[in-house]
Amino acid sequence: MVALFRRTTEPTRRTERISPVWRACTFVDRGFVRLVGRIEVTGSIPPDLRNQPGLIAANHIGMFDPFVLTAALREAGVNPRFLLTGGLLDTPVIGWGLKHGGSIRVDRGKSNVAEAFERVTTALQSASGPVLVYPEGRVSREPGLWPERGKTGAARIALAAKVPVLTISQWGAHEAVYWGTEKVTSWRDFLPLLMSWLRAIRDRPTFKVHFGPVVDLSDLSPATPGDAVRAHKRIMEAITERLVPLRPEEPDTPNFQDPTRPTDSYSPWRPKPPR
Repeated sequence: MVALFRRTTEPTRRTERISPVWRACTFVDRGFVRLVGRIEVTGSIPPDLRNQPGLIAANHIGMFDPFVLTAALREAGVNPRFLLTGGLLDTPVIGWGLKHGGSIRVDRGKSNVAEAFERVTTALQSASGPVLVYPEGRVSREPGLWPERGKTGAARIALAAKVPVLTISQWGAHEAVYWGTEKVTSWRDFLPLLMSWLRAIRDRPTFKVHFGPVVDLSDLSPATPGDAVRAHKRIMEAITERLVPLRPEEPDTPNFQDPTRPTDSYSPWRPKPPR
């Protein structure tokens, strides 16, 4: 019988005091993920980085993967917290729980960008553990679900805050629920999501999550032109490199096809086919 969670690392002692509200949320999340499929967690987060400021950069493959990553981080002994847009943190239920978890707010489109950047950097430096961020900024719309080009925001924050950056490569969560639609006009827009979720409960896909090593950014500086781009490239290449072995039988396109997900982007990080 296959275990719902395959532990490949030793259990760790959690020393951080976690809000009871957020602890309850992550407990519910774990059960929710186990209802839909199985998680395989490989790699580990170094013990000395579990309770200090840092960034964990992950590829974004579906609407369900934040739930999977929350469960995987708790399994790895880390309090799941996110670098999120203000809109998500303002939602009545989910946002309330995320605030209790110590997630950091990022307001896009504000007039004073420098002030907002400074506020995020300061909040990250004072965080009691690493914070998860999606460098792509959205669910990948690349036909093969390889990471999109992304933006340098996470890299610039890491360099300015002088915090380590670990990576997560993940695969399988895109099979849990369809991408859906950008604009909801009626209850019928939810039907594809509901039907795909019920199908996932029946088929029980495997959610693979791999914790990679720390990305070496020690030779880069926030004050040096071009270093944020170089840091971003290293982060994305590290994510992609460890994504390859998670999908050995799907090197080009996913076996699972989501008819609702746009495929109008491309990935500069996509591995080149062997000659």
